[in-house]
Amino acid sequence: LAVLSWRNDRARRRRARAGKSTFEWGAYFSHRWQSDDVPADYLPVAQPRMSFSAADVMARGFRATALDGWARLTTPRLRIEAEAALLIATVDQPSLIPGVLLDGPVRSTQIGAALESEYGRAQDRFSAGLDLGFASGDPAPGFGAFPQVGAAAPQPGDLDGAQASPPGDLRVDNFRFHPDYRIDRILFHELIGTVTDALYARPHARVTLLRGGPGELRAAAAAIASFAVEPTSTPGNARPLGVELDPTLLYESRDGFQIAFEYALLVPLAGLDGSTQAATVAQLARLRLGYLF
Repeated sequence: LAVLSWRNDRARRRRARAGKSTFEWGAYFSHRWQSDDVPADYLPVAQPRMSFSAADVMARGFRATALDGWARLTTPRLRIEAEAALLIATVDQPSLIPGVLLDGPVRSTQIGAALESEYGRAQDRFSAGLDLGFASGDPAPGFGAFPQVGAAAPQPGDLDGAQASPPGDLRVDNFRFHPDYRIDRILFHELIGTVTDALYARPHARVTLLRGGPGELRAAAAAIASFAVEPTSTPGNARPLGVELDPTLLYESRDGFQIAFEYALLVPLAGLDGSTQAATVAQLARLRLGYLF
């Protein structure tokens, strides 16, 4: 079930030019359940029609509830947007091997939240804002961003791995942002793969250096300070993950041509240190050419 009050980009710009503010909101609720299933690894794959016997069926007992709320306020000069989600789930029988049962359910409570803000209109020469984010964590080793089914349980010092390890660990509490929600260029985007088991603060600013004639030249920069929610998830067993600087220089012509130079510098902190050596500085440079039509 989803309910929302929403306006498109054109309507918000029109209202802002008229000096009006626009408030939008949305809410989402979902409840899912499944009594039985057949583990994917045990489905026949070399047959025209897949079939299975009663012995392949597992009593799963899966239940999951999701709650999500979103709001955005747009004034002639300010935009504030926030979203928060709560996910609760239980799997009564987590075994993936038909006929082999585990004693105890796997449970999950995950919380995620993000805030974006920006002061300054698109036509202004300068704008700035602050973004914040939180994704709940799990004390198991590794961030649990993309665990592999059947892989060995993660060990202290690992960067990733499954967060539940029956029979001793029967919880999965790390919230994962969608990988397409990108707040940086190296740490969460390239190394971890998504925001999970972390909180971050991201101040950012944009300035128009040249305007008029054939196009515009703009410079932008963001600084991201990241911390782990559960220090036992990190390779270095510490909360501070790193500070990343992401500057951009963009030229955009009036006929749709774009050229952008993007740079990133990640200064790792204690949470990314390995057991035998400290993490070193990472850098990224990218040149993008584009034509919008």
